[in-house]
Amino acid sequence: MKLPPLRAVQCFESVARLNSFSQAAMALNVTQSAVSHQVRLLEEYLGETLFVRQGRRLSLTPMGERYYEEVSHSLQNIAQASQQIREGESGKIRLAMYSSLAVKWLVPRLENLRQQHPEIDLTLSMFADEPEFSDQVADCFITAYPPKKNYVSDFLYKELLYPFCSQKVWQKIEDKPLPEALWEQPLLSVHSIFKQGDEAKDWVKWCERGGFSLPSDVKISHFSHMVLAAEAVKYHQGIAFLNDYFLNDQDHQQNLVRIPMHDLPTGDDMYFVYKKSRAKQFEIKTLGRWLKQQCFEYD
Repeated sequence: MKLPPLRAVQCFESVARLNSFSQAAMALNVTQSAVSHQVRLLEEYLGETLFVRQGRRLSLTPMGERYYEEVSHSLQNIAQASQQIREGESGKIRLAMYSSLAVKWLVPRLENLRQQHPEIDLTLSMFADEPEFSDQVADCFITAYPPKKNYVSDFLYKELLYPFCSQKVWQKIEDKPLPEALWEQPLLSVHSIFKQGDEAKDWVKWCERGGFSLPSDVKISHFSHMVLAAEAVKYHQGIAFLNDYFLNDQDHQQNLVRIPMHDLPTGDDMYFVYKKSRAKQFEIKTLGRWLKQQCFEYD
């Protein structure tokens, strides 16, 4: 397929649509002589005269009218297809995020999003490990590890975890001194918090932050992800570090207790991430503002 000089076609379309070389130059942010040069190139390429110039009057030749009718639709289709890839389909947006954050933090808030912004059609997808940052995966992301190039990263919140247990376990330890009472219960360690192996780094770091040591004889069970540990806590299987947002879930409110002790910073900041080319898209901007509002209320 042999294409004509596309810059020349764009200049021709602007002149024909605006019926003015000067206005076309302003619309394209170039000089009038540059537009004239491009139109001459196109006429030479086609071997046809496209405009009739009679003094200050400008009009299309019959061949120019025919060519304009064809290329104007083609350029419009190119513009629409490109915009849809850059900005997505109007009203629809795909958000990818960590599984526990999606299930326990965002889903309970979705009704609020629908009430405030019914114009946004949000589709959620979850990931356990970091995804490929691509339009093929999602339009935007919530992640602790944003890409460094071609993306905007808006800060949402700093992640802090707290020790949680079930109501049943809490009844066993609430009148005993802490942290000693914790060591009587199974401890649940989550691998994904610090990407540790079997050494329970989350509990080791939390103990160091409190100024005491983790007993060597304490019973520790290991889980790959926080959402699994949360379910184990719910069924009285031990104590784990969870986010406060687990208490947003009514089921977990009835079953979980945040033990009144110090926090565990993971060192991760959460960001709302999207392409720079889509920074002005209405749905992206609206969702970003709403997410920041929810994080403010969460903090």
